[in-house]
This record gives sequence, structure tokens and C-alpha cells, in this order.
Amino acid sequence: MVIWSVRFVDEVAATPGGENIRDCIQCGICAGSCPAADRMEYPPRRIIAMIRAGKRDEVLGSASMWYCMSCYLCTERCPRDVKPTELAYALESLAIKHGYRARGTSTPAVHRSYVHTLQNYGRIYEMGMMLRYYITSNPFKAIAMLPVAIKLMLRRRLPLLPPKTKGLASLKKVIAGFRETEGE
Repeated sequence: MVIWSVRFVDEVAATPGGENIRDCIQCGICAGSCPAADRMEYPPRRIIAMIRAGKRDEVLGSASMWYCMSCYLCTERCPRDVKPTELAYALESLAIKHGYRARGTSTPAVHRSYVHTLQNYGRIYEMGMMLRYYITSNPFKAIAMLPVAIKLMLRRRLPLLPPKTKGLASLKKVIAGFRETEGE
């Protein structure tokens, strides 16, 4: 177990998306609203309680936040404006920053492929994103998905080449500037 100098709740509160974590009254509306709660190791209400209890390794090592579907039902219904969807993003960011790997899911690999595609093309390039994902996670699955890809290409639903993006150089400068301020 790692000893941390900053309390976990303070670190989460200092991360964009986690600012309102201390306002939670543990009413359970977030967990009751969440369509993915049954798939999560820890539903939103429990995640918040664990953060407050300082269970950094359990929270950041879980796959719970990666199952968030960004439907914002929890955020819409929260009586204290905690914004559990934004909290999930904050936890994903902290997990990546501290090198945690989620147990039992490939979602972080999909996330990395997605971010890589956005950074390099300025838009989602489905073919590139999925190739990167399958090659880094399970190359044999890429072969199994080939018939689906071919059907999509024949129907012009999956372009072979990435989209052209105006202002891509500017976007890359913004990302580089953000990384400098974050210390990456």
C-alpha cells in the first residue's frame, strides 16, 4: 500500500469535476438513476463514500468510473449539484495520471485510443481508433471484426482515411500547452 501526502478527498476536490464531492449527502439518487450501476464494481454513491474514506487504491484501481455512460441522469437528479458524471471523468483522469489499471475491463484501452485519435486528427477516425485499440489490447479480436469492418466500408459507413480537420495545428498547440501546465 502506498502512503500519500495529500488526502484523497482533497485531491479529488482539486481535480476538475470533483469540486463538489464534499456536498454529497449520500441520498443514493445517483446510484438509483445510473443505467450502468449494476455493471459497476462500486456504484456512484459508494464511490463517493470510498473517496471520503481515503480508499484511493480501491477507487482508482476499480473499473467503476469507466462504465459511466455520460447520460447525465445522476447529475440532473442530484439535489446537491455534486455532478457524479463529472466526478467519473475526474477519477478517470486521476487513475491515468497515477498509473492505475482498471480490473476486469478494456475501457481504459478504448479511452487511450479515443484520445490518441482526437489529438492526432482533431476528430474521431473510427478505423484508426479501433485498429489502435485492437492491436494494443487483443490483435486476434481485430481479425474477428474484419467482416464487420468490410461490410461497413462497402456501405461507406467506415472511411479508410482520416477526416480532414481545419485548425488541427492550432488544436495540437492547445493540447501541448495544456500538457505543459499539467506537467506531463
